[in-house]
Parts: sequence; structure tokens; C-alpha cells
Amino acid sequence: MQVKIALFGITKEIIGASKLNYQLSETADVNQLLNNLRADYPALQKLSSLMIAVNDDYATPEQTLSAHDEIALIPPVCGG
Repeated sequence: MQVKIALFGITKEIIGASKLNYQLSETADVNQLLNNLRADYPALQKLSSLMIAVNDDYATPEQTLSAHDEIALIPPVCGG
């Protein structure tokens, strides 16, 4: 299946776009997505944390994905 991923902050810089169409297996979960993205974009491995939101809610690693999900990569944020 192909999913659409919205990218923010440093993830947008690493991948070079604000949106990404990404191919996954039909039974993919959030953990597989994250592992695949880190393999395809090794600079993502350097981030101290990376959250994934699915349909406007933070996702658990074992959450199954579908082609209609709205996925977002949320990088670490610091501020004061």
C-alpha cells in the first residue's frame, strides 16, 4: 500500500519535502514504517526521538496502518 506522510521540522529537511508518498506492505504497522524510514533516510536515526501521529492521534508502535490513514512525523521540539 502507499501512504502519505506529512513531514515537519528537521524531518522535512532530512527527507527534502513537506509530504512523502511511501510504499509499505499491506500489513505494516507504525514500528515497520519507522524502521523502513530510518533505513531509507539514515539521518533520521540521529534524532533523539521521533513521534508518529496517525489520524491526528499519537500512534503506538504496534498500531496497524492503512492506505487511508493521515500520517505525520513529529520531530523532537525544544523551546523555552
